[in-house]
Amino acid sequence: MDEGVDPTQMCQALVQKVAQSKQLLTVADPNILLLFESWLAELEEEVVAYLREHPTGAAVELAESLGLSRSGAAFLMAKLGREGKI
Repeated sequence: MDEGVDPTQMCQALVQKVAQSKQLLTVADPNILLLFESWLAELEEEVVAYLREHPTGAAVELAESLGLSRSGAAFLMAKLGREGKI
């Protein structure tokens, strides 16, 4: 009989993810983080500029125009919308 979610498995998965995050933090180069943040800021500026020119633009159109995945475009649009930038 299926009783739904197994809390033990959920806890084990969470512990594994936390361990992975800690491992990544120990090897991450701060300069890489700065480069990523800079790249993301530039990409967000491109999204804002595109949407100013195409105010009814959809994520699909944005993705095609900027060479992003559809999910990436949708994520950026939602993020910028939450931040009040679009």
